[in-house]
Amino acid sequence: MTKMSTFAGSYYHGYKEWYSGFSQTKKLLLLILFAQQGSMKEIRVGIIGFGTVGSGLAQALYEQQERLLRKFNVPITLTTVADINITSLPEQFQGVKLTNDAQDIFNDPEIDIVVELIGGIEPARTFMLKAISKGKHVITANKALLSIHGKEIFEAAAAHQVEVGFEASVGGGIPVIKALKEGLAANRINSIRGIMNGTANYILTAMTEHGTPFEEVLKEAQEKGYAEADPTYDVEGIDTAHKLAILMSIAYGQNVHLDHVSVEGISSIKPIDIEFAKEFGYRIKLLAISRNHGDHVEARVHPTMVPESNLLANINGTYNAILFNGDTVDDVLLYGHGAGMMPTGSAVAADVLDISRNIIAGSVNRVPSLSYLPETFTAPTITPMSELTCPYYFRVSVLDQPGVLSMISGILGNHGISIKSVIQKGRQDGEPVHVVLRIHTSNEDSVQKAVAEIDALEYCTEPTVKIRVLIEDA
Repeated sequence: MTKMSTFAGSYYHGYKEWYSGFSQTKKLLLLILFAQQGSMKEIRVGIIGFGTVGSGLAQALYEQQERLLRKFNVPITLTTVADINITSLPEQFQGVKLTNDAQDIFNDPEIDIVVELIGGIEPARTFMLKAISKGKHVITANKALLSIHGKEIFEAAAAHQVEVGFEASVGGGIPVIKALKEGLAANRINSIRGIMNGTANYILTAMTEHGTPFEEVLKEAQEKGYAEADPTYDVEGIDTAHKLAILMSIAYGQNVHLDHVSVEGISSIKPIDIEFAKEFGYRIKLLAISRNHGDHVEARVHPTMVPESNLLANINGTYNAILFNGDTVDDVLLYGHGAGMMPTGSAVAADVLDISRNIIAGSVNRVPSLSYLPETFTAPTITPMSELTCPYYFRVSVLDQPGVLSMISGILGNHGISIKSVIQKGRQDGEPVHVVLRIHTSNEDSVQKAVAEIDALEYCTEPTVKIRVLIEDA
């Protein structure tokens, strides 16, 4: 490797003027030639799934060939694509083998890295484990798979001494995994707070800016391609929970599973809640929140009233942002496109490069897949949601009858819940009124019991909307 690097480097710097006159294709061929003459290994990649992300990865590798060679002088070659839904590849990939059988990739001894981009749990899990058993490094963008079967996959990779790349599983094009694993490695992570789903953030942003109801904004998001035909995972917080579980595993050295995360979505939020939030100086965001209490950690996803002065309150549209707090570094905010063909393709390509560098340097698993050494991982102790304490916003829809407000106040008082302020909006004849209450810091268990009693009142016309208010780190 030293011989080749020196040779190629001398060539490039000594003949830069001559070299610069060649076309990009000729430059690439020359660099490959010198790499081959230096006896340097070619890194071969197989992709399973040539959809949006798979084609984005292939395009990124194709367009950046010269730049990648100049960074470490070894060709990274896409050799095989496995996909059951396509019959041909774009013209620029005509030299790549296309198959409908992933076994062709597993059984090719020349392939070093297998990239799984089909999504879902099965057969993705089986494909990942099969590739690992064949001694191949694996890369995935599959957050659902890792949040459920991550422990099995990472343990298998450690046993077979191969690497798992998963940068694209959280934050799309934002290098959040690398930052947490390496850039913040010396920190005790005190908290994770983030907007991790562009669809939900787009919907809440549109509701905030235009006062449009949830259903209308969702339809618009689907028409623009920002939301899936079945948006459940996005709007009900499940996609965000997948990502939080992965980040918590890295941050705390614990085997955090999707089932450990408490999840609520945004489908019950109405424009009136957005307007009240503005009046109080807040914006509503779907947040992933984890706080590290030492002997236990919080794991929750839910709509949250965020103070307008907070960095996360001003992340709008389809953008994502993750805010870490470390004991040494304090707050670190990572912001960017959380999805999309090229941003996600960029993240997967970064994993290809990282693993390729480690192969070339003979330093595979130099950085453990989840930052902590596998043998040091522990089972998490998750803070029960019933023990959470924070301020709350309530919107109670009731018939305008004498004594209703006093009944609600009495129920809250019986559960030890203190009211900070009350607003009652005027109504049109025959319509229920909205009673909005701001609640001082209270216990979640008491709040849940009080809300159940309020909703059982004959005067209530719909379930109470309850939104937690973000407590900012001291």
